[in-house]
Amino acid sequence: MPNNHPMRRLILTLAFAGAPALAAAQDAPLRVPATVDTLPNGLTLIIHEDHSVPIVTSNVWFHVGSGDEKPGRTGFAHLFEHLMFMGSQNAPYPQFDRLLEAAGANNNGSTTEDRTNYYEDGPTSALPLMIWLEADRMGWLLPTMDIAKVDLQRDVVKNERRQSVENQPYGMVYDYLPKLLYPAGHTYSWPVIGSMADLSAASLEDVKDFFRRYYAPNNATLVVAGDVKPDDVRALVRKYFSDIPRGPAIERPVPAKFTVRDTAIVLEDRVQLPRLYLNWHTVKGWHADDAALDIAAYVLAGSRTSRLTQALVYNGEIATNVNAGQDGKRLDGDFSIIATARPGRGLDTLRTVIDAELARLASEGPTARELEQARNATEAAFLRGIERVAGKADRLNAYYYQTGNPDSFQADLDRYRAVTAADVQRVVKQYLRTNRVMASVVPQGKLDLAARKVAP
Repeated sequence: MPNNHPMRRLILTLAFAGAPALAAAQDAPLRVPATVDTLPNGLTLIIHEDHSVPIVTSNVWFHVGSGDEKPGRTGFAHLFEHLMFMGSQNAPYPQFDRLLEAAGANNNGSTTEDRTNYYEDGPTSALPLMIWLEADRMGWLLPTMDIAKVDLQRDVVKNERRQSVENQPYGMVYDYLPKLLYPAGHTYSWPVIGSMADLSAASLEDVKDFFRRYYAPNNATLVVAGDVKPDDVRALVRKYFSDIPRGPAIERPVPAKFTVRDTAIVLEDRVQLPRLYLNWHTVKGWHADDAALDIAAYVLAGSRTSRLTQALVYNGEIATNVNAGQDGKRLDGDFSIIATARPGRGLDTLRTVIDAELARLASEGPTARELEQARNATEAAFLRGIERVAGKADRLNAYYYQTGNPDSFQADLDRYRAVTAADVQRVVKQYLRTNRVMASVVPQGKLDLAARKVAP
């Protein structure tokens, strides 16, 4: 499934090497000890031992997402997420799923702008099977790739697009926002799922070329975490992955700087209630302002007591819901506020209240209580997300790709703990009081419910 993330992904990272570490003092370093090895063919192997429960996770990140596609050839990254489950030379379809299920394991994958990941999670005894299956589809998928498989999964992805975009209430807006927030040709200027036209135009050779370029060991990182012995894992990985040849070197250009044009669009959809989307260009993940924008999002709409939730939903009773999020991706980022109006309410009323709250936060900053609540809630949310070893494995992979150090847990925690009220006030003023993309999605024939464009 694609990860279009209208909401911010988990933003703060703590770690533990088992349940006892949850009680660690705040000033103790937070660690997820891991070893990093690189095979001669370029595959990076990261191993983390956690013997608290006899389970293991295999988590592969291919460093390719929709941001690596080209205009006119979008949707390939997500299409491949599906094709990777269609069988390989030594594990023909549907053996991948059947073998893992028989071993008591489960598996899945996801796609974002920056990466495609695949994971297996199950008992420790299933690890050799997990490693063999991942190696077989990395090294020996192309011999089994034919137009019938491509057409089948192309239709599956098209249907998924229909369900999540074209026939989903409000879904059509995500076809418009990327190209309005990012200039033409920018790696984030099209949706992760791609377009119908591009999916239809993809040939078998196009798909094979994409695989040869990006699905190579030197463009992948394998994390094995759980009840394992590192030497045993290394032996397994060398056994099954060493014969896969290195792929071509990949150079990713850095996007040029740009300024968003102040834009307002109105879309009619088959919906009952109008919905307002406000979007700003901000910063990439791990930028100095990324954490402060995350905290600002929580202060605005992260809880029942947050400013926009109170002003729009509870006190004002003009909206049914509101959320906010900073999406700091690998190369760039954006911030969104999304609010759905109550029956009989127009979106301009919501916009006026949101603008007033943004102005107040930019002028006064958050209170000490708001800042403390945002920090505490952020830490608690992440702890719930890494109760299982699978959560730690994915974080290790993310950190390695983002920072080069899989054990960046303490560094990530430190940047959130360092956010001050003045930081929140500054980033709101700097990023959320400037040009923006505003989209009003209204019921068909109800254009009068749209929000009016106003100067930032």
